[in-house]
Parts: sequence; C-alpha cells; structure tokens
Amino acid sequence: MKLSRHSLCVLSLICALSHADSPRIGERLSFVSCPVVRDTRSVPCWLSEYEGHPIYLTIQARLVLPLQMRAAPQICGGTVLKDVHLSVMPERDADCNTVLPADDRYTIDFNPRPPGPSAGRLAFDPLPNTAPPPPPSGPQTIDIHFDFDKAVSFRHPAVLTGILQVASQIKAKQLHITGVRGAHRLSSGDLLQETADIGQRRAQEIANLLKGAGLQIEAKVDWIDGLSDADGVDDWRSRRVTVQLTP
Repeated sequence: MKLSRHSLCVLSLICALSHADSPRIGERLSFVSCPVVRDTRSVPCWLSEYEGHPIYLTIQARLVLPLQMRAAPQICGGTVLKDVHLSVMPERDADCNTVLPADDRYTIDFNPRPPGPSAGRLAFDPLPNTAPPPPPSGPQTIDIHFDFDKAVSFRHPAVLTGILQVASQIKAKQLHITGVRGAHRLSSGDLLQETADIGQRRAQEIANLLKGAGLQIEAKVDWIDGLSDADGVDDWRSRRVTVQLTP
C-alpha cells in the first residue's frame, strides 16, 4: 500500500464515511487513496476512488474546502458522500499526480469569492441564528483532533483559545492532558497506525502552548495507544489530545 501526498496540498486520505450510493447505501468505509483533481469552468474539484468507484471529495478555491453535499447523487462525476473525514498523509508519492481536463458534463455551481470571507454557495452553509450557549460549569473534557501523524496546525488556534476560555470560566485548578496515538482499521482489514511517539509529542505540544498562552495550571501529561478502539467506524477520533479541566 502506498501512502501518498500530492504536491498541491491535497493529499492521500483516510475516509471514514457513509457512502451515498455505491457500494451500498449506509455502508461505512475506511480507505487510503490518491486524490485526483478535475478542472472545471469555475473551480477545480477533487475526486478519489474506492474499488473502481469514483468518489467526490471537495472543491478548491483558495483553500481545499471539505463538503458534505447531500442534494445531488453525483458531483464532478463522483458519488457524493455523507459524514466525510479526510486526513492528509505525510508520505509523498509522485504517482499521485492525476489531473483531469475540464468536461462540459461536469459543472460546479459556485459563486465567486467576494472580498473577505467567502459566500460561495458550495463552500459554506449559513449558520442558523441561535442563542449563545450558557457558560460551562463543573469539570470539562475537550478533544482536539489531528490529521494523520501530524501535530498542531493552522486549524487548531480556535479550539486552544476555547480551552483557555473554559478554564477561566470554571476557574480550573487541575489540568490533565492525554495524547492518543491513532489507529485505523481499513475496510480491507489492514491496520494503519500513526508513529509510536505521536501521542506523547501532541500532548506535550498542547501543554506547552497552553502554558505559553497564559494558562497558569500545572499540567499532568500522559499518552496512550488507540489501537484497541480501531474498528473502522469512527477511527479518526483516535487521532486526538483530550484536555480535562477540573475546578
């Protein structure tokens, strides 16, 4: 099995998903596959393949935008998925470089980006008008999830800021940080594991970042292996750091 990375920042993926059409409706899959980019008249779209079935993954504007499109059975010639979790793989494979030309059969209905945050209809769903949640109280547990074999990235500042806010709101006195080495049971039956020390490195990095941001609580830091929980269903959740705050 080759674990691959495309040079355009869309990489091979681990998908934990419910398939919308084939092989069977509602079947959950976990697999590693090369990404494929298809050009269109508006924005590129990204596909993959599972046992010969083309799979629609996402569109690309300035960023690669994961979508969960349920309205259409196919987009860009690929079956639309539900509850998709994609992860970047760290290993590079030059064979993952397929680019398909634009085809008039496949059109992405995408509003151009205006200045500022995108209003593209396929990029973001408008958030409903909801009241803010009540402030937390009592012990709190917060999970931070990661790409495969990766540590903190550009998408983590919001959750780290949230941890600082929760710690302040509950007047936390104890901090327990647990890093987990992720494991994935693929649909083929193969087991895919992260590197042995990734849980430790993640936990220590999170502890250092929270301390550097001003959280003045001595952290208890440990790490475990998520192998026992790998069942091919929601294995992406095992790539995590769990932060426990206690008043």
